[in-house]
Amino acid sequence: MLNLLKKMLPDANQRELKRCYKIADQIDALEPTISALSDTQLRQKTDEFRQRLDEGEDLDDLLPEAYAVVREAAKRVLGMRHYYVQLVGGIALHNGDIAEMKTGEGKTLVSTLPAYLNALPGEGVHLVTVNDYLVRRDREWMGQIFEFLGLTVGLNVPGMKPEEKRQAYQADITFGTNNEFGFDYLRDNMVLYKEQITQRPLNFALIDEVDSILIDEARTPLIISGQANKATDLYYAADKMVRRLKPEEDYTVDIKTKNVTLTEQGVDKAEAFMGIDNLYDANNIHINHHIQQALKAHVIMKRDQDYVVNESGVVIVDDFTGRLMEGRRYSDGLHQAIEAKEGLKVQRESMTLATVTLQNYFRLYNTLAGMTGTAKTEEEEFRKIYNMNVVQIPTHQTMVRNDLTDVLYKTEAGKLRAVVDEIVKRHATGQPVLVGTVSIEKSELLSKMLKKKGVPHQVLNAKNHAKEAEIIAQAGQRGAVTIATNMAGRGTDIVLGEGVDELGGLHVMGTERHESRRIDNQLRGRSGRQGDPGSTQFFLSFEDELMRRFGGERIEGWMSNLGMDEDTPVEGRMFSKVVENSQKKVEGMNFDARRWVLQYDDVLNQQREIIYKQRREVLTGDNFKEIVLEMGRELIQRVVEVHTQDEDIPEEWDLDPVVDFANTSLLPDGKLELDELQGLEQEEIVQLLVDKLEQAYDEREEEIGSERLQEFSKVVILRTVDRKWMDHIDAMDQLRQGIHLRAYGQTDPVREYQFEGYEMFQQLIQEIQEEVVRYVMKSTVGDDEIKREEVATEQTASSGESTNRSEEKKKQPLRNVDKVGRNDPCPCGSGKKYKQCCARSAQTG
Repeated sequence: MLNLLKKMLPDANQRELKRCYKIADQIDALEPTISALSDTQLRQKTDEFRQRLDEGEDLDDLLPEAYAVVREAAKRVLGMRHYYVQLVGGIALHNGDIAEMKTGEGKTLVSTLPAYLNALPGEGVHLVTVNDYLVRRDREWMGQIFEFLGLTVGLNVPGMKPEEKRQAYQADITFGTNNEFGFDYLRDNMVLYKEQITQRPLNFALIDEVDSILIDEARTPLIISGQANKATDLYYAADKMVRRLKPEEDYTVDIKTKNVTLTEQGVDKAEAFMGIDNLYDANNIHINHHIQQALKAHVIMKRDQDYVVNESGVVIVDDFTGRLMEGRRYSDGLHQAIEAKEGLKVQRESMTLATVTLQNYFRLYNTLAGMTGTAKTEEEEFRKIYNMNVVQIPTHQTMVRNDLTDVLYKTEAGKLRAVVDEIVKRHATGQPVLVGTVSIEKSELLSKMLKKKGVPHQVLNAKNHAKEAEIIAQAGQRGAVTIATNMAGRGTDIVLGEGVDELGGLHVMGTERHESRRIDNQLRGRSGRQGDPGSTQFFLSFEDELMRRFGGERIEGWMSNLGMDEDTPVEGRMFSKVVENSQKKVEGMNFDARRWVLQYDDVLNQQREIIYKQRREVLTGDNFKEIVLEMGRELIQRVVEVHTQDEDIPEEWDLDPVVDFANTSLLPDGKLELDELQGLEQEEIVQLLVDKLEQAYDEREEEIGSERLQEFSKVVILRTVDRKWMDHIDAMDQLRQGIHLRAYGQTDPVREYQFEGYEMFQQLIQEIQEEVVRYVMKSTVGDDEIKREEVATEQTASSGESTNRSEEKKKQPLRNVDKVGRNDPCPCGSGKKYKQCCARSAQTG
């Protein structure tokens, strides 16, 4: 019944091909008209197409004529004419699908069709290749077609200056590697000024060797990392200083929010100990941060409750289960502060500054398309993760390659001897041989065996891309013997030498099955291109990795029963079927592993998109006053709600922490008195504090100047977001590494990761808001702090070595030999309380 239904229902691939054939017929029909145009008239078609787009036509309307124009340009510029099946491949690519085209079918030429069409709106097209050599080759080669038609072409490779990259990205079509595009995306989201951004919004990407980039490399994220330069001696210094502080006198504790706040007296002690004039100065952000974390380590974090100390160092205790969370570390320097508190060596770590998986980077494009010779075996993954279908494009000429049955040997030694004998035999006839190995080690072992036999050969191990392409290109010459890892030379055609056709074409030998059928098919595809003759065969043994993992013992038992020695091969479809089933199992396992990685990364990716979107708004915006005030409003709302719970009687509300918070984080000290809040409803308290915050901001604008305060606010927001986000990345990574243990408690690790990741992200947002508002409202703003060349993130600054460059311009805080209480009369004789007079000057400078 199932077979009958298959016959009755057209195959999805055939349906898609039929649709593409109709459009390809239209392109063919236009060829006589387009061929009659002069070079100038052909170039003018680009302007005509763009005009038609402005008038309301879409790219689908233009496709037949645009493709006909590219085909004609390729004939005139390169002497190459797109075959009918290449037009079909180009149509599939425009739809955002994957065109599976056999090796040698001219995928590079196919890419020019959708690239030109999708470049017409002027929003940019990225042509993505696996290595720098192919990027440069394709730019020089296919770039001629685009430039002939009046498009601009850019090259994006490592080592370019930012201005060169910006120019490359402004081009209509940009050639580059997958990694370089991804790293530029991350770097753009670390800059402090919009002029430093290189990429435009991600529009259309066409990936060559799409299975290699989106499948094989998908498990490894792109990471920009740097040495965490929070000098360890600063942790010890902060710890030493905090030990001298006294509760209530030097700091206050808010148990509900788990915050510790220095009093004016505590600030004085900190400034004296650290040898600085103003703890709230912008240049002293890192010192203040270390002190705050040291305070938290001593006052909030309890040994044998929040953490334990054992041979591993400081180990976090899970709040919910009480289990030790080995490998996890507190973020934002708190773990190091606890290490200093406990007298342990403070671990200086490398820090992830930015990270993204290739999966999530490429899913940012409006349209994503890809080409490869081998994708059908991974179609499910492409569809589920990237929403891309695989369209198998027929070959231009009938394939006549002879794929011989696998041969199986008892031992690896016996297999390799057979491989060498086969090479010697075929080399004697002059037939070129390409031998694929799974590792560099195996290729070098085969090379030694061939040297003993006196067979000249080339060994290719993918160490040099330019040399790699050159060696692979010569592998089809008469008498050539080339040993290469299975993937080496990908993207480079092997052209048969003179007279090789009569010898049977290129013979490809695989010395081991890869765990993915796709990689084996890629190796096979080296032979029999464009209707050329050729042959392939795989030599296997029971000692191969794949056979050891799946089914090897069973088959080895059969061979032993047959009494076969290690030099006697076995051929048969039964064994090939066992191997293929083994590969399917591994492919399924790998798919699950990649999907698992993606499920975790999706959590961080959603957070990354929020942070990067808001960061970009700050970067390109001009109203930072409203951003700061909105952060302040949300901060006020949270703090007031914590201390005015509905179930509590208003008369019993503990409002002292609210007053302390307002005076230390939002307002000039002494601006708010406790009696101003008493008797008010929750909403009235919030509104009062919001009004005072807005008034205080207006006063700072008058004092500093609106433009300077705006620029300073922008820098503080970006620096804070970047530092906190980097710490959050580390914290999320630590969470992910330990979350799988939750499975032992019958909970879903991914769900737990999503839940805890959300909680951590909410905490991140709160910390960003609190720090931004505090520094914008409390810091001294000198000219040096807002000069562009002076601005740097904490990760690139030399933390621990702070200089007061604007010292001459700052008010010097009043120092008193005898300590004065916050509510005592000010010794200057003004009649005001000390906290409302000179203490305020000392703190705000």
